[in-house]
Parts: sequence; C-alpha cells; structure tokens
Amino acid sequence: MTEWDVVIVGAGAAGLFCAGVAGQRGLRVLLLDHSPKVAEKIRISGGGRCNFTNRLLDPAAPQTHFLGQNPHFCRSALSRYTPQDFVALVQAHGVAFHEKHKGQLFCDTSSEAIIQMLLAECGAGGVTRWQPCAVDTVVQEAGVYVLQTTQGSVRTPQLVVATGGLPIPQIGASDWGLRLAEQFGLRVVTPRPGLVPLTFSGSDWAPYAELAGLALPVRVTTGEKKQRMAFDEDLLFTHRGLSGPAVLQISSYWQPGTSIGIDLLPQVDLRAALADAKRHSRKRLDNALAAWVPARLAEAWTRQDPLWQRALPEVPDKALDRLAEALANWRLTPSGSEGYRKAEVMVGGVDTRDLSQQTLESKQKGLFFIGEVVDVTGWLGGYNFQWAWASGHACAQALVARG
Repeated sequence: MTEWDVVIVGAGAAGLFCAGVAGQRGLRVLLLDHSPKVAEKIRISGGGRCNFTNRLLDPAAPQTHFLGQNPHFCRSALSRYTPQDFVALVQAHGVAFHEKHKGQLFCDTSSEAIIQMLLAECGAGGVTRWQPCAVDTVVQEAGVYVLQTTQGSVRTPQLVVATGGLPIPQIGASDWGLRLAEQFGLRVVTPRPGLVPLTFSGSDWAPYAELAGLALPVRVTTGEKKQRMAFDEDLLFTHRGLSGPAVLQISSYWQPGTSIGIDLLPQVDLRAALADAKRHSRKRLDNALAAWVPARLAEAWTRQDPLWQRALPEVPDKALDRLAEALANWRLTPSGSEGYRKAEVMVGGVDTRDLSQQTLESKQKGLFFIGEVVDVTGWLGGYNFQWAWASGHACAQALVARG
C-alpha cells in the first residue's frame, strides 16, 4: 500500500491542472484515471483546437456566464484564477493561439498543445500518474481515505474528485464522481445534458428536415420573465432538429416540456421590408424573401400557406404580416435532446451547498470536487475550461502536505 499527500481521480482538464499546481507546491501527488489516454475531452474540443478559455469572462461578475442552483458559487475561484492567468501560462509554454468569435481563444495548431502543456506542468511537480487505473472502492478510516484500485491500494488524507461529467460516454465518461459524492452523504443536483442539440418529433419536424445543413444567424429564447434567456448566435438545421451555437447555448436553460422562441431575422423589420418590396417588385414571395433568409428556408416556409405562394403584389397585406410575425416569433417545443452522446457538458452535479467556494472541499473533510462534476456549468465558448482551471487551482492551493 502506498501513501500520498493527495490522490486525484480524473486526468482531464481539472485533474491535470490541479495535479500540476499541487505538485509544484511540494505535495506528493498521485493522479489516477481509468482511461489509457489523458484528457480526451480536451483533445476533441473546439474542432480539435481546444477553445481553452474566453477573454470576456469578467472576474468581478463571472457568474454572468455560468448556471447552476447557485451561479454565484463559482465567483471566488474564477476571480482568483482568471483567463489572463491561464493565457500567461499558455504563452510561457510557447503555445500559439488566436481569438475567434466573442472572446473565444483557440490553439493555432491542435488541442494536443494544451495537453502537452498540462503534462509538462505535472512533470515539473513530480506528479505520479497511473493509467489505466480504475478505482474499485473508497473508504475512510481514521481520517484517511483508502482506495482499492486496479494497480493496488493507496492511502491519502486528501482525495480530489475530478471526474463525473456524463457527456460523451464513448470516450469514457461515467458517473463515478456523482456516486462517490452520494456514498459520503453529499447532495447531488439531478444531472442533465447541456450544450446539446435539440430534437423534435417526426411529424412536427417533417416540413423542416429537408433543411438539414442550413445555417443562419438568429435570436433564440426560452423561459419567462426573470427566467427568460436569449442568445444571438448561429442556428443549424439537422435531420432530427436544431443545433448550432444558438441552440447549444439555449439548451442548458431549456426545460423539457417547454417551448423555445426563434427570431429568424433579428436584424430586419421584415414587415416593413415586405411592404416596401410589394410596392416595387413582381417577384414571387419566396424569391423576394430570399433576399433576407436562405432560399431553401424561404421556399420551405412559404409552402405552409397558399397565400404565400403568389407574386408579391397578389399577396394580401395581412398574409404578409402573418409571415413576418411567424418568422420573427417561431415557437416550437422540442421533444427532447440528443442526450449525453452529443452533449458538450453536464448541467447539475455535486450540490454547491455541500462545498466550500474557496477551496472546493466538501462537508466531508478531506474530500474535494472540481471541474464538471460540480453543479457549475458555463456557456459555450471556453467558459467550462476556465472553470476547470480555476476550480483546480483553488483546490490545489488549499491542499496541504503532510509534515
């Protein structure tokens, strides 16, 4: 049986970063993961280029871009380890990067650059890594955690759980972290897929399935009054429903059984534009509409009403008004989502009421939870990686070496 200052379970973004920081603080660190490869989620993220943070995150109000039962919980960690801090580390390792849409920072080459950087940080801290190594059982004896693993028994006074996000089970995701939390009496907010494409029932979606592959900028909303959320992003039609950044963003807030609203022309006063076009054009309505939306969408939409299948001068004003209203306030109720297989994150997780926002230690002394397993979920665009770095850093700073 071996003994360590800290054992970290999960060699993803949060676990690798926490291990490197803790090791460089002088702790004897053992990092375990049941997968033979490290950080598969980093490897496939951002189209293989890893959107590793977002420079627009406001350290004074980071909860703006996060959700959970208590979105303010993440403020402490995120304000103490900022995107600028991680960018400085990236630059110190000579990793080239660029900014894309809305503050998103990506590697110039591939996600592998971030993985190698994290492994180098672990190397600098003398971190021991066992992979593949599954944890069979965890028990606490006299204030020490005893783990029975496939590579032997280990003992530690401090156990960090950096695994438990359910998305993408095909790369090894599991609910191990959530089950361990419940084993030690911690509350868990029921998890569900987030940043995920939404699906619609066959009959409802039949008129739009032929639009698969079509994309356009929209405004999408869900919820009412204080719960209302809206995003201005690109929408993508699929064979089974809707995807693209707009839908991925809203999916984290959408509740099953409720509707979403889509403004297909958020920058255009279509009612006025059609009225003007009617005075000056004899085009068919679908051809005229193609000036503002993709032609395939204009054709599919106007097929829904015989009055919309005429030349513009022959379309009654009220019919044009109905069309403008329908395109500006398209209401539809998803039948579900593509689930964890296509989700980028998990909404829900270990209840933050049972965790310290300063250290990420749970009410179970010596047991810490970081990264996606916690009920903190970021928006699309690098925010979830920044939570991994910040929560891992906060935890690593709180860990103590045995004398």
